[in-house]
Amino acid sequence: MGVGEKIDINKGKLPYKGRGLSGCIDINSKSFEEQRRHGLEKLAAAYRIFARKGFDLGLVGHISFRDPEFSDHFWINPLGYHFGQMKVSDLVLMNFDGELVFGKERTGDAAFCIHSEIYKSREDIKSIAHAHPMYGKTFSALGKELLPISQDSCAFYERTAMFNDYDGVANGPDEGINIAKALADKDFVILQNHGILTTGSMVDTTVWYFLNMEEACKSQLLAEAVGEPIAIPHETACSTRDYVANDLSAFASLQPMLDVLWEEEPDFLD
Repeated sequence: MGVGEKIDINKGKLPYKGRGLSGCIDINSKSFEEQRRHGLEKLAAAYRIFARKGFDLGLVGHISFRDPEFSDHFWINPLGYHFGQMKVSDLVLMNFDGELVFGKERTGDAAFCIHSEIYKSREDIKSIAHAHPMYGKTFSALGKELLPISQDSCAFYERTAMFNDYDGVANGPDEGINIAKALADKDFVILQNHGILTTGSMVDTTVWYFLNMEEACKSQLLAEAVGEPIAIPHETACSTRDYVANDLSAFASLQPMLDVLWEEEPDFLD
């Protein structure tokens, strides 16, 4: 029996936690089926959030998470499905060989090349998000680092890599390999002339960091347009980063957005 035949995405459903943080669960203590279903729900919700934020330009952009049971497989969006209509049942499972294991239509070549190579190189990474948001791609054209000019920007201080060798659309393995090498042991990467990419231990954290990174790019662009921003000193930036950019903080920060989706667009669970 193949991997795809072993999977039932309708198994492992957990009850809605309710608004706020009090009902959040420790998903790592659950079965593979529960972890998978939970991740798929968060992934479908993440695409809806990206659509609400305007990160849905044509066919570009992708969010994924590593399957909890089959670690050389990852769940991602099929090519050509609008983020604002994404449902659990739309998501597809790819293996590292580029084979569609579960779902109706495979993801795009660029999505596969980037995500598979990062997952291969970093076993600790469980989720990846990449898109071409307006401020992220604009900032990426400058070839410079994000500075700790605000409390929120500190999240990326000394955790962000630079990939300054854009060589066209990542439709082959080489570009994915090069991006993975540039990321190295960092959590985020600015892809020059391309966009931004975040990683994390779960969908929630990866998506929150992406939203925050786009805002950090916007903030620095605006600040530098009117003057010379004052950076927060190193020690303060580090302590602030450790407080606002840990997994618990990032996870908690995304939950209110998910609560809104549960109420306004519950069909993402279908």
